[in-house]
Amino acid sequence: MFGIPRKHSHFVFGALQSGLTSLIAAFIASFPAGNVSQFFAHWMSSWLIAWVVMLPVVILAAPFIRSASIALTRE
Repeated sequence: MFGIPRKHSHFVFGALQSGLTSLIAAFIASFPAGNVSQFFAHWMSSWLIAWVVMLPVVILAAPFIRSASIALTRE
């Protein structure tokens, strides 16, 4: 579709997967932390929540992302 050689589809896959992952993780992490002294605790709890949420999302989304990366590349 975009003319990216298929041998580079793993890079396209990684870009799509990281985009989806960071989109959801940034949404979760963007909730207010309160004050600056609570930043580290908020950051760590946001990371843990994001990881727990993203693990099944990535596992379930991987086949669709792989299909999209194949559709965006050529032989």
